[in-house]
Amino acid sequence: MAHVKGSAILARLQFVAERYGATGRPRVLAELSPAVRAELDAGVLPHQWVSYDLFIELNVAIDKLFGAGDLALCYEMGRYGAEANLPTLYRIFYRLGSPLFIFRKAARLWEVHYDSGRLVPSQEGSHQIRIKVLDFDHPHRAHCLSVLGWAARSVELSGATLERAEEERCRVRGDGACEFTCAWKPA
Repeated sequence: MAHVKGSAILARLQFVAERYGATGRPRVLAELSPAVRAELDAGVLPHQWVSYDLFIELNVAIDKLFGAGDLALCYEMGRYGAEANLPTLYRIFYRLGSPLFIFRKAARLWEVHYDSGRLVPSQEGSHQIRIKVLDFDHPHRAHCLSVLGWAARSVELSGATLERAEEERCRVRGDGACEFTCAWKPA
């Protein structure tokens, strides 16, 4: 079973608090299974490994309550998480580095956030990148859309102007890998 870092869970809860106010979290908790609710009530630490299933259940519940129920809100939560989980030191690298630099660094940091799979970026032209998530234990649309949202916001945090962020392939739909492309105009 795959795991994610607690920082991903905390970013989702922060997203709910900022966008939907004080009543948002209790509404989300009411939608969760008793086991997940108990784990969240006990507290999650940023560097703690948390069940990937908890991550998925939380994303789906938030999207059901505040989105259209199509998981599109997971993209927005991924965008939010890109910034919420960015340490101050890394903000400097984002501003000084290009999107290509950022995605190459992110590939090395994948294992800090997930204990399954790997992120493989490849340059496609001077202002486009393809990102593949390979060998992930249990792909889910909520996760794929979150990764795409994170990638899109990462381009913007570098100072570039995002032109396009697309999901091209997904294992959930039967493809061999989950693949995303981002294209941008340089700053």
